[in-house]
Amino acid sequence: MRRNLVFAVAVTGIFAALALVSRAEDNPAALSKALSDASVTLGQGLKASEQEGTPISGKYEINEEGALQLSVYTMKGEQFSEVIVDYKSGAIKKAEQITDPNDLKNAKEQSLAMANAKVSLEKAVEDAAKANSGYRAVNVTPSLQADKAVADIALMKAEDVKKVTEKLN
Repeated sequence: MRRNLVFAVAVTGIFAALALVSRAEDNPAALSKALSDASVTLGQGLKASEQEGTPISGKYEINEEGALQLSVYTMKGEQFSEVIVDYKSGAIKKAEQITDPNDLKNAKEQSLAMANAKVSLEKAVEDAAKANSGYRAVNVTPSLQADKAVADIALMKAEDVKKVTEKLN
C-alpha cells in the first residue's frame, strides 16, 4: 500500500511539473518577462549556432527548470543537434545530439524544408523583425508549403504575440 502511494505521489509530481513547464511556454507574460534579460536576438543565436552545423529552427523557451533558454536545432550531414546559446553573450553553452524520436522527426522535417531554402533562417528572422517594428522574434520553424520552403516566425512585443510567414525561396 505504501509503495503504491509513493508511486502515485511521484507520478502526480512529474505530471504537475510537466504541466507547469507547458503553461510557462504558452504564457506570453512569463516569456516576455524572461526575455527582458536576453540581449542576444534570435537571429544572433542562429548565427552563433552555425559553429555546430546549419541552423534548421530556433526558439526562446522556458526550460524544464523554469529558466529562459535559447535553443537552436542544427544539422551537420546526417547528424542533428540541439544547441543551447547563452542569451546574454551569444556563446554556445552546450550542443547535444538529438536522440528523442519526436525531436528527431521534427528535425528531419525541418532539414527537408531547409534543403529547399535559398534564404537563411537568420535572414528570414531579421526581415520579419524589421517589417514589424517593436517586435522581437522568439521562434522560427521552417516547413514546406506546396513544395516551397517557408519560415513560420513568432514575434513578441511585451505580451502581444504575432505570427508571420516568410518565404525562404
